[in-house]
Amino acid sequence: MPDLQLPRLGCPKRMVFGPCGGVRGDGRCEVAEHECVFLDEPAPHWPERPVAPAATSALLAAADTGPVVLADLTTAPFDAGSVRRVVEVLAPVCDAVLAGEHANRPDVPPTMLAARVHDAGGRLWTTLACRDRNRVVLEQELAGLAALGVDGVLCVTGDARGPGVAAGATQVFDLDGPRLAALAAATGLPVAVPESPEAPPVAARPARVAAKQRAGAQLCVLNHVSSPARVAEFVAAARAAGATLPFLAGVAVYTDERSARVLQRFPGLHLDDERVEQVLAAPDPRAAGIAAAVEEARALLAVEGVVGVNLSGMGSGRGEDDGARIKAAVATELRGMA
Repeated sequence: MPDLQLPRLGCPKRMVFGPCGGVRGDGRCEVAEHECVFLDEPAPHWPERPVAPAATSALLAAADTGPVVLADLTTAPFDAGSVRRVVEVLAPVCDAVLAGEHANRPDVPPTMLAARVHDAGGRLWTTLACRDRNRVVLEQELAGLAALGVDGVLCVTGDARGPGVAAGATQVFDLDGPRLAALAAATGLPVAVPESPEAPPVAARPARVAAKQRAGAQLCVLNHVSSPARVAEFVAAARAAGATLPFLAGVAVYTDERSARVLQRFPGLHLDDERVEQVLAAPDPRAAGIAAAVEEARALLAVEGVVGVNLSGMGSGRGEDDGARIKAAVATELRGMA
């Protein structure tokens, strides 16, 4: 892993291989009010690395034979019962669940959450972020996740911590997402990385996927994009830049005002705003939201290079259990079980 590069001057996340996925639409940094420092000068080139045997993953193996469904694991913080209930709803209809690292609230360590998911019968891809852990602790978490046998790890730089959460605590950012991906690959874990196709600098994003693949990524999970056509353009551009890994496309799952607005406000995510308003204005927003997610997923699965979808978002503003039922309904329809 390239360790001798210095973080880009002016980047609050101390990134070397930036930009992050949270660059705002006008080019402003997610954390500060100045312009992202990676807009005009590209990140250093990630060096070629020796080809190593790819780590095995049940999700990736399933993607070789047909579309796969990954669902966000949205649970109440510090609540083992919530984890069990949500996993028991999602596991029968999804190939895996994706645990996030939330900037707006703390939760148990990734290894503890992984153990709880496994105990409930789920297959887990877990997000690991650089915000709150130095390199030593990240290496400890990777070793623990490998020992537990998680199906894979999504390596992210991490969003800035939400206002009022752990006030006064530092934000570490010893590493950025690509360097964390290299560490995870060296640990022997299957590695996924995110990308935000419509976040500035848009033209540089496809080549970032190829760089992350050189760092060790085996899968790219795309943040929400405004249309399937834009996803198709992005995947084709990433292929032209040298990326050969498969893609999972983000599907926005929302059925009410709260679950929709959270996605719309998040930096780096782009939804079809007209479709959002149609769902919210429908006589039955719950049914309309499920139908919209299924329609979006089917359109994304038709894109060459997209091997599956990530059912992303709260799903429902009525609580984690209801959100799980919403995502399970979408997954069930996609699998032809309805």
